[in-house]
Amino acid sequence: MSKSYLNSVKKQFEYYKNLGDNTFDQLDEDHFFWESHPEGNSVAIIVKHMVGNMMSRWTNFFTEDGEKPCRDRDDEFVNSFSSKQEVIDAWKKGWDCLFDALSVLKDKDLESVLYIRNQGHRTDCFYWKNIKKRTVGFSVHPQRTIQLLQQRKI
Repeated sequence: MSKSYLNSVKKQFEYYKNLGDNTFDQLDEDHFFWESHPEGNSVAIIVKHMVGNMMSRWTNFFTEDGEKPCRDRDDEFVNSFSSKQEVIDAWKKGWDCLFDALSVLKDKDLESVLYIRNQGHRTDCFYWKNIKKRTVGFSVHPQRTIQLLQQRKI
């Protein structure tokens, strides 16, 4: 893994975090919990899902499976937040976890084997591709919060 690639990944993640931060600054308390239709997800639910993913994938990712047994993916789609501040605090916790994990990566980490759902993956063959997948996946969610903001303002 080259330093330029890792810096590029960090910048992409920072961009998407900032996109979310800037959107949240424009949202009132009720906007965080508003759903555009009965089957839709609120900003709070989108954040809860992202945080669940970040905490599972990036916590101790060299020593533990990336799909943690404590993760309850179905529960990520049930609102448990009661305030805008709780949502923002969770958002920050998830991003802190991700950035802390990225901050310790070194070239030698390419030789590691990482586990997701009990399947070992050589990092040079899989995990760096997975980092790219996460940047793409995470890009969708902040963009969806912007769409919800725009729908709510109409």
